[in-house]
Amino acid sequence: MVSKSQIKLITSLEQKKNRTKSGLFIVEGKKGIREILNSPFELDSLFTTGENFNAPPSKTHLINEEELKKISRLKTPQSALALFEIPKENTPVIKNLIVALDGIRDPGNLGTIIRLCDWFGIETLLCSNDTVDCYNPKVVQATMGSITRVAITYVDLELILKNNIEQPVIGTFLKGENIYTTQLPKNGILILGNEANGISEEVEKTVSQKLNIPRFGKSQSTESLNVATATAILLSEFRRQANY
Repeated sequence: MVSKSQIKLITSLEQKKNRTKSGLFIVEGKKGIREILNSPFELDSLFTTGENFNAPPSKTHLINEEELKKISRLKTPQSALALFEIPKENTPVIKNLIVALDGIRDPGNLGTIIRLCDWFGIETLLCSNDTVDCYNPKVVQATMGSITRVAITYVDLELILKNNIEQPVIGTFLKGENIYTTQLPKNGILILGNEANGISEEVEKTVSQKLNIPRFGKSQSTESLNVATATAILLSEFRRQANY
């Protein structure tokens, strides 16, 4: 059974201020919940219509489908919803190849980028303070559990990059070097910019190498790639060059 106070808490977690206040975030669906249960993240409570999970009985609540509909944000609820504690952020480790996001606003893009970091072995993801919250339910849903395997830190990105003296800072620009004909560094900070405006002027000043993904199609209507798609292409090429 789910109580009125639990319903109020869960629905309030749609908003970042309430996630920050409570220190909790929502995970929906069997796969995502199981992934996070198998990580160091701490479970607060689990609500299920009967699906079995490896979770403490004291934190597991059996509910019916009507109750699940009251707490789910999905049009078609997926048999379970869980609340996990938001882990404390650690000081980011600036080494190897890392990704930094400058003002990414779309939850789906951030969730996909986190999955891409996981796939390509990127251990550290830096997010500017105006990037969408990684514990937004839509972001968490899109990561499919990858959020547990990538260290995500929100920072004053301009300040971090200005104080960086060891790693090259690489940005994507329309007038950058062709990624397929340019020698890419094995390590560095790869910057991806805002969906509409790209990399901000302040962050651009810290960039030491500008890259471009060339367009092979003839259509002039496509001005730029989706930022998550660009991330996939860039990380694939960085890893390809590093291994050949």
